[in-house]
Amino acid sequence: MHSFLRFLLRLSLLLIIGAVGMLLWDRYAPPAPPPTLEPISGQIDRIVIEKSQRTLTVLQRGKALRTYKVALGFATDGDKLIQGDGKTPEGVFKIDRRNDESAFHLSLGINYPLPQDIARAKLDGSDPGGDIFIHGQPNNLQNAALMDRDWTEGCIALSNEEIEELWAVTPIGTEVEIRP
Repeated sequence: MHSFLRFLLRLSLLLIIGAVGMLLWDRYAPPAPPPTLEPISGQIDRIVIEKSQRTLTVLQRGKALRTYKVALGFATDGDKLIQGDGKTPEGVFKIDRRNDESAFHLSLGINYPLPQDIARAKLDGSDPGGDIFIHGQPNNLQNAALMDRDWTEGCIALSNEEIEELWAVTPIGTEVEIRP
């Protein structure tokens, strides 16, 4: 009987250690890698950015193919009005240039300011700003994962992996709608 009690105590101890181990593993284990998505085939024709949702959606012939989480300008509310305001512009634009040698991992230029932005700024005696891009993370970062806050000066930032995917399928002339 004495050896049976010792066996039960040892078994109970092993069960407790196993349960604690499972709880710790569940809490501290690294997250599973994201599922591998099918590559986008062909070129896209539209990008929609929802500032309030911090998302960028890629469309091809009206069909949403992918939605990414983005970081925006550090002053997120409202339309860009002047150089240095930290706001991401709102409206309908076009991709007008591509830069694979920028200070950020790849960049797709947006044709901001539009003529109406320039005219408005001229009336106010201000500079509307410019150089608005969809780009990756700063090249000088060791770990180029998406920063989890709005940090750009008005651009739209993706992770490096995501800008590489977007870069491969986005031609000059692609429409970009930036919504509040």
